[in-house]
Amino acid sequence: MAKWTPFPHAGDYPFDAASVKKHWARLHGGDAEPCPKDAALLEAWALFHNGEFEKAATVGLAAGGGGITVANKATAIYATYLEPKEKTRLDLFTQVAERAEAQAAQEPGNANAWYWHAYALGRYSQGISVAKALAQGLGGKVKESLEKAIALSPKHADSRIALGAFHAEVIDKVGSLIGGMTYGAKKDTGLKLFQEALKLNPGSAIGMIEYANALVMLEGDKKMKEATALYEKAAAAEPMDAMERLDVEMARAELEE
Repeated sequence: MAKWTPFPHAGDYPFDAASVKKHWARLHGGDAEPCPKDAALLEAWALFHNGEFEKAATVGLAAGGGGITVANKATAIYATYLEPKEKTRLDLFTQVAERAEAQAAQEPGNANAWYWHAYALGRYSQGISVAKALAQGLGGKVKESLEKAIALSPKHADSRIALGAFHAEVIDKVGSLIGGMTYGAKKDTGLKLFQEALKLNPGSAIGMIEYANALVMLEGDKKMKEATALYEKAAAAEPMDAMERLDVEMARAELEE
């Protein structure tokens, strides 16, 4: 396995088990993951929040159980933002999807097993092209897993963001008629999911970014002003950990283009 690209701001977020526990509610406002009692798991989460994604994945996998969730989140976020090779990125998303699927089979009540399954398949789909992914039947799997995550964890903001993005991407690629009839994708549902997500987790930079993208996909240029305002708000957000820093920097990079 090739060495992972390091997080470019190492040392900016020096979390340990105690500080992760103290700030848990704020750090996990998006994924609603319950705070673990196990010290080893808190250590793995500290590595994740510091941006030591490879180490977090290794420690999480070694811990098993709830550690699988840490490993999946670390791998998925790393692949989304830092992995330069497209093939490696797709391989990492495949690994996460497979691990999360196995985890969901063992723990059907674990919302984040379903969420990371959907997230990884969704990012993989974007990598191979949404049209190709829909033809392979991945769309239904993404939608089903996200709906399960929300049913299990009603305050799961990130699942709503991902499901909102699903509705927008499908309509953008195949149109609202086929999108609605074949994949159950609806414009109003997609937009409502983003609004709910930002109500649950108002400071979410990724929520603002994905909502902005969806507005342009679904409404076109007439929503460009609103979308730009969302990007500006995301770019001005104060990141609390490595993942949020990557989200905020993505918003800033988009605005500079």
